[in-house]
Amino acid sequence: MSLDESPNLTLWQERSDLAAAFRWTARLNMHEAVANHFSLAVNAEGTQFLINPNQVHFSRIRASELLLLDANDPDVLNRPDAPDPTAWGLHGSIHRRCPHARCVMHAHSIFATVLASLADSTLPPIDQNTATFYNRVVIDEQFGGLAFEDEGERCAALLSDPAKKVMVMGNHGVLVLGDTVGDAFNRLYYFERAAETYIRALQTGQPLRRIPDEIAEQTARDLENYPGQAEAHLTAIRRILDHESSDYAT
Repeated sequence: MSLDESPNLTLWQERSDLAAAFRWTARLNMHEAVANHFSLAVNAEGTQFLINPNQVHFSRIRASELLLLDANDPDVLNRPDAPDPTAWGLHGSIHRRCPHARCVMHAHSIFATVLASLADSTLPPIDQNTATFYNRVVIDEQFGGLAFEDEGERCAALLSDPAKKVMVMGNHGVLVLGDTVGDAFNRLYYFERAAETYIRALQTGQPLRRIPDEIAEQTARDLENYPGQAEAHLTAIRRILDHESSDYAT
């Protein structure tokens, strides 16, 4: 695929799926005004990817407006429609270094960010949702400021293990990986729910009932192999948006 082929018209399914994820993230108040970014690799090597345009609110993003970038293009930030420099620094680095990272979603959602602000950002298995992420999270404790290229490269180096599809970005937020838009968004959604359960449980001041490690691991494996849930989740979101005559897929 060439980046010169009417980039705003190609990859329509991928564009529409990603636009729907942006819209729903805003609806759930998991966004950060015109900041944060989602990307989706569209070539076999994972180096060409769609990403949101600079400074556009998630609730207004449309499929045709998504940028198509090449992680190996040194002139991306010189384009007239250049992406946000931190979006390029983080997502460009990940798509350049981690071919298994097909879809990358970075957000400052409230409860995940609270978790990222704790001295111990471990998410213990205290219910089914938290158990989903048992031994499947990278915790970055070395926040280095805004994710320009050096910081993006540092973060990408922490994502070499394909089994770890969530990174708690200490003092920053959360980043999730997925094989598809549906897979990544489902993981982002459930990680926020899990973080909320944990934070609210801490607020009670009562002792936590921790799930035994072997049950937590089995639960995580079972949910990883649960058939069709992530794609059904995204399909349901798109049907709701379509029913509302949303312009996300335009």
